[in-house]
Amino acid sequence: MKSVAVFCGAKHGVQPEFTAAARELGVVLAEREITLVYGGGHVGLMGEVATACLDAGGKVIGVIPEFMAVRELALEACTELIIVDSMHSRKAKMAELAGGFIAMPGGFGTLDELFEILTWSQIGLHSKPVGLLNTGNYYNSLTKFLEETVAAGFLAAAEYSKLQLAADPRNLLDILANMPGSIEGQWWKA
Repeated sequence: MKSVAVFCGAKHGVQPEFTAAARELGVVLAEREITLVYGGGHVGLMGEVATACLDAGGKVIGVIPEFMAVRELALEACTELIIVDSMHSRKAKMAELAGGFIAMPGGFGTLDELFEILTWSQIGLHSKPVGLLNTGNYYNSLTKFLEETVAAGFLAAAEYSKLQLAADPRNLLDILANMPGSIEGQWWKA
């Protein structure tokens, strides 16, 4: 993969391991020369992953809505900072630029981005790999719920199996790089 969109919290969370994992992911992306595509903010885990990637010599593309940039939430040090008109445009632009997706711990925004990108995969808008960085078992309850969703007949097992899970950034990137759809190309159909 040449680029990965990372969805994560605009807060740090209560466990120090969340921040440590964000920093580690940023460094690993830089080491592997994988461009980080993210929400463009300087706060929370978003700021940590981007700053760590930049500090390690990596390339960072931030995509932020104008109303958030105006509130001085943008990380001006990004290699490239793209200002868009809305949250919807932000998600579409991040998806267009990314060769794969990783969700770290986060709240509603992170889950919204994760589920939208999974839905786009399900309906055939892309075939890029998607993974959960399960720092501190953060996503255990979510994966259990999704397994129950499969059992209840609302989600096909084949669709659920596209969502990969690992606790370590290096392992997750290895898994995603070896999945079908990890070769970047013409995928965006919307």
